[in-house]
Amino acid sequence: MLKDLGEGFRAFWRERHLCTLTTLRPDGTPHVVPVGVTLDADAGVARVITSGSSRKARHVPDAGEAAGEGVPVAVCQVDGRRWSTLEGRAVVRRDPGSVADAERRYAERYRTPRENPARVVIEIRVTRVMGNV
Repeated sequence: MLKDLGEGFRAFWRERHLCTLTTLRPDGTPHVVPVGVTLDADAGVARVITSGSSRKARHVPDAGEAAGEGVPVAVCQVDGRRWSTLEGRAVVRRDPGSVADAERRYAERYRTPRENPARVVIEIRVTRVMGNV
């Protein structure tokens, strides 16, 4: 799906932009926070690094991560009139390999992340794309 969206879409998701992540609280209301997001368009996966104790990381397992399918989330970035939202199913990855890979990707798009031994990765399998890029 993401492979067919063209170079303009890919370039927009490589540019350095602050994004938002929307997760759902246990009561079903949206929790929207600013984050850095990396996108592997070929794999159809977006990643957010965060501390394992953060509310956003806790919302994913709290929402009932079933059999690795994940829970619904969305990430969005806006630059003037250009925007893109990626919806998908999120899981939290805690293994060192997944965390190191996500940190490397984050460093390529943003900057080297600060040291955080409690870091996890919110990994989003993208299921829908909206926007005008």
